[in-house]
Amino acid sequence: MAHAALSRNETTPGLRATAGGSPLETLVRLWPLQAPVSREAADRALPGLVDALAAAHLLEVSGGEVRALVDVRPYADDGRGWWVVSDLTPGLDGAPIDVGADHVLGISSASSSLAQLTVREPFARALDLGTGCGVQALHLAEHVDDIVATDVNERALAMTRLNAALNRVRVDVRAGSLFEPVAGERFDLVVTNPPFVVSPATDARLVYRDSGLPGDEMVRRVVTRAPAHLNPGGWVQVLANWVHRRGEPWQDRVGGWLEGSGCDAWVVQREVADPAEYVELWLKDAGVHGRPDYARRYDAWLAWFAEQDIEAVGFGWLHLRRTGHQGHPDRSPVLHLEEWPFEIEQPLGREVAERARRTDFLAAADDEALLAARLEVRVDVRQETVGEVGAGEPETIVLRQQRGMRRARRADTVEAGLVGACDGDLTVGQILDALATLLDEDATALRRDRTPAVRDLVADGFLTPA
Repeated sequence: MAHAALSRNETTPGLRATAGGSPLETLVRLWPLQAPVSREAADRALPGLVDALAAAHLLEVSGGEVRALVDVRPYADDGRGWWVVSDLTPGLDGAPIDVGADHVLGISSASSSLAQLTVREPFARALDLGTGCGVQALHLAEHVDDIVATDVNERALAMTRLNAALNRVRVDVRAGSLFEPVAGERFDLVVTNPPFVVSPATDARLVYRDSGLPGDEMVRRVVTRAPAHLNPGGWVQVLANWVHRRGEPWQDRVGGWLEGSGCDAWVVQREVADPAEYVELWLKDAGVHGRPDYARRYDAWLAWFAEQDIEAVGFGWLHLRRTGHQGHPDRSPVLHLEEWPFEIEQPLGREVAERARRTDFLAAADDEALLAARLEVRVDVRQETVGEVGAGEPETIVLRQQRGMRRARRADTVEAGLVGACDGDLTVGQILDALATLLDEDATALRRDRTPAVRDLVADGFLTPA
């Protein structure tokens, strides 16, 4: 209960749960709960360290009390745990939010989402673009040999260096905007949660979320410039916002950024916010709500949206993979942009990588090769049938994934029979021929008519190459 309350910026349940005075309780109060503790309790929890931490501006000692000047907390995934230092969480217990321009955000839902979307395969070099406190760099250290982390915020770079030292990982930390610090360099993986807030870029900005560029220009620059820094087969993975301009489908806007990139792309729009909802979210994030200038800034932001014909803002992911990698010669890139507001299961990094391998397979297989392929139904796919009690045939058949994107697809008898028979022993053509005999249909026509559905089933992960 206390942990859940803290995620809502409420500390009272946590303070009640940490009243015993043990060293652990003192550390939890001092940092995640941002409560003052006595000097005596701090010395017991941090023997011989309090004065040194105060000298380093991590703690403040005054009048027999010790307060935190930065946040320190444990952070972990399934394989590894770290310590992460960032700036203090603003707005605890409803206090007025005061966020400095160079505020270094801690572990957020956005940073956690990007970490779970990232492809976790062995790579030689990776770039954490806009590193913040270095969370992505810590994850990258588990599977990448050489990591470069960049940011325009010098305070963020200092936090990243500290977190790298705390966790004994090597990170090459560099100052600069976008790809300037890595000019001429190439990577196998680029991950970024850029400052993507869509705004007129006229007010004072918070570096962690505001780029200083209007609209979604920062995201466009990231997406269009990143491919030049990729090795063949290299990845760019981005969490971002983009504009919905009146009369222009969002797929056309984002897809236009990807033309000529030399990359396959899978873009997923997860949410869409109307202008008022979007402005309220980010003004409250900046602590403007309730201040005298709140209504003025709200109105100015909405007016700019209206001037730009912006009717909504989308949020989602972009996964780009450079073509021309080993075993797969140069070919036309495959672009897939979709809306998926439904529940998914994280982490999704493995599914991102598997989708890319299926894209390679489909790009190399004409219809004849696809019919000659041996496919397997993915282990988490289940078949659901709905119909009247006692009826000989179901009214509806649905194929449903239990993991990852959790896609569902309506199927008829032929498609369900095909998927059910895909165990890697028979080719797709052999299965369709058998179904044609069983259902008294023309085998040639069945092969021709069903090949597009087979491609869709592979692309969406219901079937995979054996």
